[in-house]
Amino acid sequence: MGETEQKIKKLRERLLYHAKRYYVDDEPEISDFEYDRMYAELKALEEAHPELYDPTSPTNRVGGAALDKFEKVTHTVQMNSLADVFSFEELEEFLTRVKETIDAPLYSVEPKIDGLSVSLRYENGVFVQGATRGDGFVGEDVTQNIRTIFSIPMQLPEPLTLTVRGEVYMPRRVFDRLNTAREAAGQSLFANPRNAAAGSLRQLDPKIAAERALDVFVFNFQEGDLYLDGHAASSHTETLDRLAALGFPVLEQRVCVAEGDEVIAHIKHLGEMRDGLAYDIDGVVIKLDKLADRRRMGEGTNTPKWAVAYKFPPEQKPTKIEDITVAVGRTGVLTPTAVLSPVRLAGTTVSRATLHNLEFIRERDIRIGDIVTVQKAGDIIPEVVKSHPELRAGELREFYMPDACPSCGEPVYYDKDAGAATRYTNSKCPAQLSRGIEHFASKDAMNIDGLGPQIVEALLKNKLISDAADLYALRVEDLAEMDRMGQKSAQNLVDAINGSRNAGLERLIYALGIRNVGEVAAAALAKHFGTLEACRSATVEELCTLEDFGQITAECVVNFFSHAQNVELCDKLIAAGLLTVSTAAPTDDYFAGLTFVLTGTLPTMTRDEAATLIKGAGGKVSGSVSSKTSFVVAGDAAGSKLTKARTLGVRVIDEDAFLQMIKARSAEI
Repeated sequence: MGETEQKIKKLRERLLYHAKRYYVDDEPEISDFEYDRMYAELKALEEAHPELYDPTSPTNRVGGAALDKFEKVTHTVQMNSLADVFSFEELEEFLTRVKETIDAPLYSVEPKIDGLSVSLRYENGVFVQGATRGDGFVGEDVTQNIRTIFSIPMQLPEPLTLTVRGEVYMPRRVFDRLNTAREAAGQSLFANPRNAAAGSLRQLDPKIAAERALDVFVFNFQEGDLYLDGHAASSHTETLDRLAALGFPVLEQRVCVAEGDEVIAHIKHLGEMRDGLAYDIDGVVIKLDKLADRRRMGEGTNTPKWAVAYKFPPEQKPTKIEDITVAVGRTGVLTPTAVLSPVRLAGTTVSRATLHNLEFIRERDIRIGDIVTVQKAGDIIPEVVKSHPELRAGELREFYMPDACPSCGEPVYYDKDAGAATRYTNSKCPAQLSRGIEHFASKDAMNIDGLGPQIVEALLKNKLISDAADLYALRVEDLAEMDRMGQKSAQNLVDAINGSRNAGLERLIYALGIRNVGEVAAAALAKHFGTLEACRSATVEELCTLEDFGQITAECVVNFFSHAQNVELCDKLIAAGLLTVSTAAPTDDYFAGLTFVLTGTLPTMTRDEAATLIKGAGGKVSGSVSSKTSFVVAGDAAGSKLTKARTLGVRVIDEDAFLQMIKARSAEI
């Protein structure tokens, strides 16, 4: 071995050691500067000597060119999901079924990491491919992004060929740091560590994934040679111990027990300690430990019969209501919001929670100064569950809705038809105006990229716009003078605004923000009337004949176009050259009568693109699963909608099946 080769080898060993100390052990021994110096030295040597290339080198973990898209990977071992149980009664039913088939079963009880499932494949001890779970049969090749996770070994100590399954997650400290940086930059925050991890692993640029400092736990041996001597493992616990010895980060806090009460005891233990863990868990997995017992129990249609996932109920915590403020919505609804003493819930720190309306507050007897129980609905939206009058001490204040809008002073009124809403009608109110323009520019409306809340506020503050139509008169030189804008950003925004002129009548109607008119109703209006002018002249009776329209929605449309400021806005949009005539070509109706729900990340198209295909074929797209749902199209990281679909027996298909359905049905026309 030459001197250069020895130096490269030594640098690689030192960098791998210090990377483990930093990323895995969280106990760095050298400074970032020293690590970066060694890294730069190694990279220069490798570039000068390409004949010494090694795919396991530390320099291959954070580099690589950005991808155009992810290639598909067919799993040789199906990556099944697990059946969920939500109570100890349901868990007891599972344990009883097991005992009817298995004598003296042993159970592996493990924390359920709240992340993204992946498979990791090794050939002759070298990591060669990482893939997402996808639909269980076909996933996406995320090898380059997997390489950025330093706890995953790139080379095993033995030349084994095998595939393992793990859960990629974002540690809480990384998530907090990431959201703090995004908030400082004026970017939207990630809802929870799981969403952040899923989004990071699916970045087309591996450098972005590397910056997110993801981590992983390996929790299953899928296939291959676990032992060079041909020894076959007999239990799940044995395989995990073996994987740990090979350098894989395996599940912590797992136990192997024999009795149902021991299973439940460990579930309770994990539930009590989950808030102190460095990562999020959303439940506990209970599996038969002996592999022979698993084979005897067998597999179900979509889930194994030998395992279940106990899902924790929404995490609830007590906190204090410091104040109640009023938020102004884009349609004029005033919504009371609780200002809370900060409390950590479902992976994030919560300091505000919606109180919906005055009736909600009165029904729960909520007062300013109360101790209340809060939770996150769906682990995303903070909400107040109940108050605790028994804990009251000292003076507390009752809350009353204001008589005037806190933003513009316009009188407000109680809208009994809108379900206990308090609202007002001044569309020129600064708060309502800014939210209305944000909605106008949003992705599902005119899709003006770069026109976020801060830019809208700045445009209004600088009196560059007074309504959404004024956006189309903005000039690059005016925008470039704004703080933190610059010539290039100004040009990009003007280009995005001009590009939205041809968004189409359907999007424009939705963008107007007519109360109760969502995307489906906007599409119905565009299809039936054909022009914005015709929509403005529609009567309640005529509107009630449309599918998806009722009396209240029809009245909202007529009421919107009866206000002078809204008529003026439409006139200005027409004068600005926006496309206000429907150009939709006649569509086939082979999806007529079918309702689809889209969930998760699809491999080759966005959900918007899939929705366009469905609507173009006469079908409907819904945001929630019900017994009336015809199909759920599920992609990677599908969540509660997929679970509900299975509970209701709604048919679940992947993108390939969806496209095949389109091909087959269109051929029948």
